[in-house]
Amino acid sequence: MTRSVLTPEQIEEMDRLQRRYFNENVDLFEPPLPEGVPERLAATVKAGRIGRGEKVMDVGTGTGILIPYLLRRGPSEIHACDLAENMLRRVKEKFPGVITHLCSVRDLPLADDSLDAAFINACFSNILDKTAVLHNLHRILRPKGRLVISHPMGREFIVELKKHAPFHLDLLPDEAEARELLGPQGFEIVTFRDDPLFYLVVSENRKPG
Repeated sequence: MTRSVLTPEQIEEMDRLQRRYFNENVDLFEPPLPEGVPERLAATVKAGRIGRGEKVMDVGTGTGILIPYLLRRGPSEIHACDLAENMLRRVKEKFPGVITHLCSVRDLPLADDSLDAAFINACFSNILDKTAVLHNLHRILRPKGRLVISHPMGREFIVELKKHAPFHLDLLPDEAEARELLGPQGFEIVTFRDDPLFYLVVSENRKPG
């Protein structure tokens, strides 16, 4: 994995680049989805073990591709955060009950122990300040809360995407790198899957309950 080491100013500039790109290209991220992706999204949400009435977060929600699968699990609240206001506007049009947050997840001001699960689907590579993001999610997630990091097209997709993306992307971590990244932030990996077309990391928040 190539991890970015950037100054706060550089990270803010990268956020601005991403915000502009995703605000200008909302329709590119709407269905139809590639063959097999809906099934892998369903498997991603299933892996998060959401119980009825739990509170969940979709990080980097985009147009809300993951939200229909979350709704099927019967959560009491779905939160969605994104850097791009046009993406969140699309989410609210389709899913009025979703609580949206226009910010990076590193700045998300939810209360301590307020979520049961958080999903970072198809955008972990876009997050350059991973330590700060994981630190905030550790705070927000309750003890034994689940953090699911996934990509429904796999790690090699990011390798190819990185060659022509209009902003920097990190590669997705292998298992050893994921444990090295998540462990110090209080997360224990319970599932690691690295198939050619499906990347999935499920971890639990190990702070005292």
